[in-house]
This record gives sequence, structure tokens and C-alpha cells, in this order.
Amino acid sequence: MTAPDENRFDWQAAEADLTAGPGAEVVDLDDARARRSAPRPRPAGGTHFDVPLDEMPQAGGMPVEPPQAGPSGRRPIIPAGWSGWRNIRHSVRELAEVSAYRVGFHAVRAPWYATQAAFWSTVGVFRLTGRQLRWWWVSEQTGLRQAAADAGDAQTWHKLHREVKATRAWRAIVLTAEALTLGIGGPIAWAVAPWWALTAGVGLAVAYLAHVGRPDDRPIITPATVAGRFRRVNPDIILRAYYAAGLGHPDKAHQRVEFGSTMARDPSGTGSQVSIDLPYGKTFDDAVKARGAIASGLDVAVSQVFITRDPSSHRRHTLWVADRDPLAAGAGRTPLLRCKPTDIWQPAPFGLDERGNKVAVDLMWNSVLIGAQPRQGKTFAARLLALYAALDPYVKLTVLDGGGKPDWRKFALVADRCAFGLAMTRDGDPAEIVLEALREIKADVQDRYEQLSKLPADVCPEGKLTREIARDPKYRMPVRAVFLDEFQEYFDLGDISKEIASLLVYLVKVAPAAGVMFVDATQRPSGVGGGQVATQFISFRDNHQVRFSLRTGSWNVSDLVLGAGANSEGYDSSTLLPSYKGVGILRGASDATPTVRTYLADADDAEKILIAARKLREAAGTLTGMAAGEDIARDSRDVLADVRALFGPSERGLQWDDIAARLAERMPEHYADTTAESISAQVRAFGVPSVDVKRAGKALKGAKADAIDAAISRRKSA
Repeated sequence: MTAPDENRFDWQAAEADLTAGPGAEVVDLDDARARRSAPRPRPAGGTHFDVPLDEMPQAGGMPVEPPQAGPSGRRPIIPAGWSGWRNIRHSVRELAEVSAYRVGFHAVRAPWYATQAAFWSTVGVFRLTGRQLRWWWVSEQTGLRQAAADAGDAQTWHKLHREVKATRAWRAIVLTAEALTLGIGGPIAWAVAPWWALTAGVGLAVAYLAHVGRPDDRPIITPATVAGRFRRVNPDIILRAYYAAGLGHPDKAHQRVEFGSTMARDPSGTGSQVSIDLPYGKTFDDAVKARGAIASGLDVAVSQVFITRDPSSHRRHTLWVADRDPLAAGAGRTPLLRCKPTDIWQPAPFGLDERGNKVAVDLMWNSVLIGAQPRQGKTFAARLLALYAALDPYVKLTVLDGGGKPDWRKFALVADRCAFGLAMTRDGDPAEIVLEALREIKADVQDRYEQLSKLPADVCPEGKLTREIARDPKYRMPVRAVFLDEFQEYFDLGDISKEIASLLVYLVKVAPAAGVMFVDATQRPSGVGGGQVATQFISFRDNHQVRFSLRTGSWNVSDLVLGAGANSEGYDSSTLLPSYKGVGILRGASDATPTVRTYLADADDAEKILIAARKLREAAGTLTGMAAGEDIARDSRDVLADVRALFGPSERGLQWDDIAARLAERMPEHYADTTAESISAQVRAFGVPSVDVKRAGKALKGAKADAIDAAISRRKSA
């Protein structure tokens, strides 16, 4: 329903004037039509632009007229699909595919078509005969003669009777000639005509008779393809939708919905957009909550309606209505398959938004959180960013996967450090590898800040890492990228999780500014357990600048991933359909918050890219750590923690000789020359007493596990 328009011609009033009898004002209908079709000014308090109201859905076509080709309004003489050899090949291929599909579709159904045609052609014979007889009898005149008889008008009746007798006589001759032609000419044609002519004639006759005999609503041939059903969207339809959603009232001046712009095609050509001004007192939040009702009023799916905040006013927003579900089609394979070197200082290609625009994520100076339900594409999204970082040979990679899935294993080709799962491997305990990697990164971050503060301003302006410093080997400060998948597992490992959690919180807060970025993915953003580790999990989760949420189970979980307040702004990943794989809401990467269809990079694609990335690193001389086959030596050591790690599950005490031997064997980079006396002195310095420990019936001096645990606790509480 729309507000009354004083400039709109009242056709009912005009018709009433025409039939009002003498004295009524004469209205020129031609002039009225001209006035109605002429452009009309917008009403002073206008609530809409004058576009004819389309009450019923239209089959086919676009929601509004397609955009003009240029300012002159001329469209190209040669359509874009047939311009250029590549476009011609593509169009011919598409045409051939559709044609082949249609041929196969109808070929399978040909016997059924023939059966129906035979049946309805038989019916058609009787229907056609009945039509011919009614035509001969001039049955349409019966009503006129009866009216003349009822009126007692004998002269008119006799005139009509004479005319009908003459017409019947003439038509009888025509029907007799028709019957003779079929009765005599048919057998002659059957005897002398070639087979192909007979086949064509019989086919045409059967087709015509079947067309005559079948009901109008029962076509014999079913279409192989169905044209898409689009809803024409115009301002009147939008107003009706908003009023139906309770966002205003058309009959109250202060409650009318108005437009802040004309409706226009989106620049991408995939939908229509318009700026909406809600009544005073109605907010953007109200429109977001009514999105489903608005979609119903527009007669489209919810996934086709997008509402974007306008920064100039809280009652204003932009409504974009897509022609078809923009999230149902994938974004295609990643452009990284070109295997060309990348630059981490440039944004990483991530996917396409709902309008088909390219979306990129700036990894430098940021930390990225990715969350979703299982099997929605979370790991693929994180791996996509990791592949981009891998193709920059000057980026030092650390890949830590708490889930141990196959998706990350090939990163061993390029990663300085990597750990997969939680089970013991040839490289050692993955949890210990994670802990040592984080310790090393923390030490590196602290060292970077010290170095950057000492560099001259002309080399290091603003005391920040630059591209030149990062790529200059003499500074030893390459950009580092840390990727953690299923990071919640590292917060649930017992005592070791306390230090891991503390390191992760420190690094996610401090490291990005030193050129160490984090990309972290989880399927459990709500946290783990309780106590200090649970608090640190929340702190770690909430200190990511960029958030990407694929489908989640509820709006609460969506808010945990996207950040507090996302739902009130209209961003809820729980509304994404289960069929949307690799589709999520990206918040914090730019001023916009698009819904992104991520590019696809499957296992084979990832392996191809990583092989190319390894070659780039070998050529640049930047292959380091585990990827280069190096034994990773720790830059620092923790004597108490190292000694405590030597104890087996059932061992409550170890002799100093055994401790020294095990340290030399397991950590030769720090304890190759350690003796029983030296390690005893180092451990006793922390207040651990040297006591008798029995082994094979022989008592020698050593240390108890409980005493070492007590010393570690004292140190933490100090």
C-alpha cells in the first residue's frame, strides 16, 4: 500500500464521469493516457518514485530493466557473449552442452511422447469433427433467432432463418469437398507419395490432432530446462514489504518509509539496490530483525536480501536485493594455482563477496580468527591464507595443527616448524614442539622490539618493521606467520597448557606489531574447562583483529567468533545454510563486513602450490628449520622443566647420573656435556634437595619428582 499520489490520474472517477449522463464533464481519454504516461514529479512528501506496481510475480526477466551500455543508452551491436574468439568458443560450448542435454532428455521420453500423441490425436479427431459440425450448423446464430422469436419480431426471424439456410448450404458444400478430398486423395497419396513425404504428413497430422485433442493445461512435451523465476522489484513492492514487516505505516505522515536514492542496478549487475530512510524512531537494528519479513514481502529468499548500515544515520540503510541466491555458487579455484611468488605485504586473495567482488585479507599487522561448525570449510579457509604466505619465500612459517588432520601435513615442505596432532611422532612430542616454538617466537618478538628501537630513523621510520628490513638477511627479522588449527586442543593438555596459554595470549597481543601474524582456527570458540587456562582462552580468542565465521550453531556462537555486538549489527553466521561450504562472514578486514565465498584449494591444489613454494624458497635461500631437515635447537632452556620432563609416568625419583644421561641423549643442544655433579648443582639451586634414590637395589643421590614440582610451583607464585 502506498501513500495517495495527487498527480496520479483517477481512472475510476473518469469512467464514472463518462457514464454519468447529460451534464457530466467530458474527459478526453487519449489526453488522460498521455498525461498518465508522461513523467510525473515526485510528491513533496514523497514516499516512492512512480513506477507501476507489479502485483504478481513475473516469469523470467530481470528484477528491473538491465543496465544500459553507456550514457547514450545504446547497447552493443554484437553481444558480449559473441565478441572475441574466446567468448565465441565459450558461447558455442554452452549452446552445444544445453542442446545435447535437451536431446538426451527428450530422447529418453520419446516413447511416452508417442503414446500420449496417439491417444490425444484420437481425441482430436472427435473434437475436430465436432468443431466442423458446429461450424456447418452455424450454432452461434441460434441465440439471435431465439431472441427475435421471444420479441415477436417475425421479420427479423425470417431474415436470420434465410441467412442461416444459405450459410449451411454453402458450408455443406465445403465439408463435402473436404470429405471427398480426404476420401479420394488420401489413398492416392498413400499409394504414390514417397515414404518420407508420408512420414512427414502423418507426423504433422498426428501432431495437429494431438494439439487439438489434449487439454490446454497438459502439454505432451515437457521442457528440458525451466527458466528461472525472478521477482520484479520496484519501489512500490519495497514499500509494501517494509509496511508488512511493521517498519512503518503508509497512512501516517510521520510513519512513512522513504527513499534516500533512486532504485538502481548494482554495479556488478547481480541485483538492485536502494537507500531506505525508516521513520523516525525506527532503527537499523529493527530492519535487521525484520529481514525475514522483508524478504517475504519482496517474495524472495532471505539469502537474497542484504541490509547494510549507513554511517550517516541510524535510521538509514542500504537494501540490496539479489536476482538469485548469490551464495549458492562457489567462488572457483584459488588464483594461487598460478604458483607465482606472492608478497605478504599485499592483501591475500580470499574469495568473492555476495555481489561477486573480490575480497582480500591483509595479513600484515593483523591476527585472524576463523571459527565454524565442523565440515563447513574452516580448515580450507585458514589453509588458503597459509598457502598465500607460503608463496612468499621471505615469510617464515610455523604450522601447528592440534587436530592432526591430513590437510596441513604437506606444509612440512616449507614450514620452519610444524606439529600435527597430539600423538608422539619421530620429531618428538607435538605438545613439546608447540611449546618450544612459542617460546622461540616470544624470544624473537622481544628481540625484534629491542633491535627496532636501536635502528636509525632513516632505516626504521616510526620504529616499525619495514619490507626492506624484513627482507634484508643482516637484520634477521623476516615476517613470520603462525597458523594454528583446532587451537582449543592446546588449552586442554594439563599442566603444559598453562604455559602454552600464557604464551599464546602474549603473542596474539604483542607479536603482530613486530611482524609476526597469527591465523587461528577453532570449532569450539566457546572455550575449554575452567580456571586460569579458560580465562586465557577467552583472552586469546578476543584479541584477534580480523574475524571470519562460517556457519555456526547459534547467534551466540556467531558472536563469539565475530566479536561482541555482531548480531545486533545484523551479522549472524548461524543463518547461513548448511549447503554453503566455505561461505562465511568476514568482519574487521575492512570497513565493510561482507559475506564471503572463499576460493577453493583442495589437497591436490595445496600440494601443487607448496611444491612451488618450496622451489621458491630454495632459490631464495630461505628454506629453514624442519623443512630444511635441520634439528631445531632451542634458544633457551628451563632446567627444572627439562628435568621434570625426564620422569616416566611411574617414576617418582631419578638419580643424578640417570638425569645427566637422559638430558644428554634427548637435548644434546643444551646438555651434551652435562655431568651428574653439574646438573645436581643447577637443580639444587632452585631449592630441590638431593636425596637417596634407589635403582636396581642400589641407593644413590638424586631428585624426587614431587620436590621438582614444588620448586616449579614456588617459582610461578614468586
